[in-house]
Amino acid sequence: MVGRNRRYRVADTAQQVVGSFLLAGPFVVTEEVWLLASRMQWFHVLATVVVVFAIGYGALYEADDDRDPDREAEVAGVPVRFVSLMGVAYGSVLVLALAVTAPTTFAGQLELGTSLSAVAALTAKAVCVGAIFSVVGAATADSVF
Repeated sequence: MVGRNRRYRVADTAQQVVGSFLLAGPFVVTEEVWLLASRMQWFHVLATVVVVFAIGYGALYEADDDRDPDREAEVAGVPVRFVSLMGVAYGSVLVLALAVTAPTTFAGQLELGTSLSAVAALTAKAVCVGAIFSVVGAATADSVF
């Protein structure tokens, strides 16, 4: 969108949140996601994080010719818009999961135990899986609106 002001605003984060919730919502409550998460090792978690960051960066700066990461406000050398996108991608999945009691529900169903460490590990892994979908929705909403 040539001529459009593409500076980061708080409204951009709001758009990211809406897009994230729309796309990630159905995956947060899907047993298959939690089953996959329960079987993930640390390197699987790392791989999903790399995928989420790559999708986010690509959607924001490679797919949109109007944005230049070198011209955006930064936090520790990272564009604020990208920091916001990552926070939204992971944060919205976590909020949704906790809001619908998915961690304890699926930990019980999968017979993983209800200890805080078991539920926290499962939740972290499931959030990483859900963030793959969340980042697509968040970045799309940020770029389109």
